Amino acid sequence: MFPFETISSLQNTRVKNLVKLRNRKTRDSQGVFIAEGYRAISRALETNIIPQEVYFSPECFLGENEESLLKQLADSGCKLFELQKHAFEKVSYRDRPEGLLAVIEQWNHQLETLNLSESPFLLIVESIEKPGNLGTILRSADAAGVDAVICCDPVTDLYNPNVVRSSTGVLFSMPSVMTSTKETIDWLKKNGIRSVATTPHTTNLYTDIDYQGSIAIVMGSEQFGLSDTWLKACDIKTRIPMAGQADSLNVAMAALITLFEAVRQRST
Repeated sequence: MFPFETISSLQNTRVKNLVKLRNRKTRDSQGVFIAEGYRAISRALETNIIPQEVYFSPECFLGENEESLLKQLADSGCKLFELQKHAFEKVSYRDRPEGLLAVIEQWNHQLETLNLSESPFLLIVESIEKPGNLGTILRSADAAGVDAVICCDPVTDLYNPNVVRSSTGVLFSMPSVMTSTKETIDWLKKNGIRSVATTPHTTNLYTDIDYQGSIAIVMGSEQFGLSDTWLKACDIKTRIPMAGQADSLNVAMAALITLFEAVRQRST
């Protein structure tokens, strides 16, 4: 067995604070965020990220070796708290809680400290608005084997609970930088990395672009696409052909399609 503290009251200060951590201002002021579920927390451990605290409710467990994971967390020095079911349902942001929720310290990667490969393969997104899209983009980037995801002028933060959830734990292993468009453009030029900007306002099809060598694929926001700053600074523009009435795809889907065309080329 492992040591833990039991909490039953909804008025407990820890319970109240977990609810407050859904708010970005609170997360940033405390320098932490929440990750929920067996998969996310176990992937954090796999990348040597130890939560500060973990809250659990056996009544909500789905039978995925939760007891074993909790023992690993305890052995790693993590503080454990058992919540009664009604208390856990209050702090959970899921409709169907899994009974595990972690409080984890935020990190802050910088452009200059990224560990790049010999021929960097990057994904850049500008002003993404929907947390679910950003999380899915992280998953796609991980699947494509990119070196890092750079989030320019972010609207949603990397530590939004829905980003964490939709990334399925990839957030913990994918180097991700939150920065500005200008700083990113300057950094790309300094490091000799070509930028491919996606926009419907070009005749260049995404399958006709050369993605070999050092390359960064740049995607714009859901509502407005890429800024004029990016469109003027990029090395080349490209588009995904649209045969129907819609003039664009969901940004996460567009990123996936473009990334894997690059993967196809870079693997041959």
